[in-house]
Amino acid sequence: MTKSDTKTYPVQDSHAVDNSESIITAAREAMNIEIEGIKKVRDGLDLNFTRAVELIISTKGRVVVTGIGKSGLVGRKITATLASTGTPSIFLHPVEAMHGDLGMVTGEDIIIAISNSGETQELNALIPVFTTRGIPIIALTGARNSTLGRAAEAVINTGVAREACSLGLAPTASTTATLAVGDALAVILLKKHRFNERDFRRNHPSGTLGERLKIEVQNVMLTGADIPLLRPGDDMSRVLAEMDSKLLGAALVLDGDESLVGIITDGDLRRAIIRHQDLSGMTVEDIMTVNPKTISPLALAADALAVMERHLITVLPVVSDRGQLMGIVHLHNLLGKGQFSFIV
Repeated sequence: MTKSDTKTYPVQDSHAVDNSESIITAAREAMNIEIEGIKKVRDGLDLNFTRAVELIISTKGRVVVTGIGKSGLVGRKITATLASTGTPSIFLHPVEAMHGDLGMVTGEDIIIAISNSGETQELNALIPVFTTRGIPIIALTGARNSTLGRAAEAVINTGVAREACSLGLAPTASTTATLAVGDALAVILLKKHRFNERDFRRNHPSGTLGERLKIEVQNVMLTGADIPLLRPGDDMSRVLAEMDSKLLGAALVLDGDESLVGIITDGDLRRAIIRHQDLSGMTVEDIMTVNPKTISPLALAADALAVMERHLITVLPVVSDRGQLMGIVHLHNLLGKGQFSFIV
């Protein structure tokens, strides 16, 4: 072996290990503080949150989110989440608002104003403009009795006991908790608006997820020899062999005219073993699930995904209008292996 072929390996420094452990400990402590902050805000939710939802639902215009500094950055994210999940929203920078951008706010809109102290000068300068126009304000603040809190029709308390910053100065736990409140609002509004996967796809036409959800099931389903197939009367050795070879966690049971009569999943096998211990002498009819959930080959991937999410399953037989098997689709075929779980 020549000198150039010799590999060298760094020697582990015990001080570096100690330093690494202390860094991880400090990181976990920061996260714990942020978790505590979210829990405090969660437990403090009251009828003001309900009132905020009602105000947004009843508005004929848009949700205008405003804030400055770190609150402004959080506000931009909340705006984006609301807009992508069915609640029309825009972000208004308080300083730019005073220099003409107020023109984008109409009397039919509603304001979500974000300020931990409730005394942000640039933000509070807008309050008289909003109130004069009769535009309702929802405040996300840690100070109910602040200038912003007193002007709002609904005050969601986002105050936390302490910041994760060791100086107690940089907004950390408070911004995380505020962001969580924004996500909670978006989720509730999504449900209120009956926003579904098709709506989500329309708002994400160019993304990878959006592209996948536009595909028809027939374009991603497995067919032919890739389908794990069983027949009535097959014994357990045949069941195990077919499921093991196709690696989909399920096998489909067909009758003589190729119509689907049942499905056997990994879960069916586990439950059968628990009940009977010994599966010898049993056939597919003894453990299969009859009338399984199915999907049309012409349905969109979004529709198949919705069925899977609703019933907490990962495979769907694809059948024709007459009930004849056309293929099988797995969650991985819809979203990509290892890429996603369910949308919602």
